[in-house]
Amino acid sequence: MSNDGKVSDLFPRGSSLRNAVKWISEQRTLRPDESLVKLIDEASIRFDLSPQEASFLHQTLRGQA
Repeated sequence: MSNDGKVSDLFPRGSSLRNAVKWISEQRTLRPDESLVKLIDEASIRFDLSPQEASFLHQTLRGQA
C-alpha cells in the first residue's frame, strides 16, 4: 500500500468513525471542561463504534490532548 501524501490519509476511513471524530471536536469546543475519555465513550455509543474503533479513538485522541 503506497502513501501518496493525501490529506484524506490522515482521516479515519469509516463514516461512523469520521463522524465521531467530528462530533468529539465540536463537543470539546462546546464543553471544554468535559473529560476527553467521557466524550470518546459518548461518541462510541452515539455512533455505534466497534470496540476496535473506540480503542483507536482512545489511543489517537488521548495522545493529542
